[in-house]
Amino acid sequence: MRIPFVKMHGLGNDFIVLDARATPLPPLSPPSVRALADRNEGIGCDQVIVLEPDADAACRMRIYNQDGGEVEACGNASRAVGMLLGEPARIMTNSGMINTRPDDSGIAVDMGEPRFEWDAIPLAYAMDTLAMPLGWEELEQPTAVNVGNPHVVFFVEDNDAVLLDQIGPQIEHDELFPERINVNVASIEDRSTIRLRVWERGAGLTRACGTGACATAVAAMRRGLVDREVTVHLPGGPLFITWGEDNRITMTGPATESFRGTFEWGDYA
Repeated sequence: MRIPFVKMHGLGNDFIVLDARATPLPPLSPPSVRALADRNEGIGCDQVIVLEPDADAACRMRIYNQDGGEVEACGNASRAVGMLLGEPARIMTNSGMINTRPDDSGIAVDMGEPRFEWDAIPLAYAMDTLAMPLGWEELEQPTAVNVGNPHVVFFVEDNDAVLLDQIGPQIEHDELFPERINVNVASIEDRSTIRLRVWERGAGLTRACGTGACATAVAAMRRGLVDREVTVHLPGGPLFITWGEDNRITMTGPATESFRGTFEWGDYA
């Protein structure tokens, strides 16, 4: 059974996209996802994306990190799927409906409304999420926000100086975060510019994280550090984030198709 796929990326955050809208796929197990995502013996990616039919949307998008776990949202994958669809579209995700549309700068995605309540992140116990009274080594007083998936954001003088590959896993797996957490370290350049690096739960260091850019922008806006429209510079490139008066976040940026191919399902089952 040969399965077609599209290899795509958003600012270097790369995906294997499997289209199961017309022809259903066998269930994806965590070992199958890990095998497909393996960069030495598989196709290689940060996330495997499966498109399924949905009665109320152009498709349902399911997102699997390279460790095999399914997650709720992925901003870069949303742009990639929006590019594949090629027209304004509604996409159902595990965190709810999102809307995409072609834009002069790539694909614009309505990411919905952020959540700040401690039990919406979720945290293991109640606390203020604007400046959480705790820290890990030099990283202190993060802001927590859920933008379809959970993030903590640390504001630092120089985010390149943080050993994120070492401290990121500690924070991701801390008992405070029952569903684990994405870890963002950000430096404010000016009122409209942020530099960001992200440790993504289940994937590790990533060149770009769309939901991380959204979470970081909103966290900085809540703290009064930036205006309501910002450019977030990630290692893979920039994303433009706005947080409107209607409380909805819009993310705009590029998506790229790398190549297409097929694989034998039995090789990865």
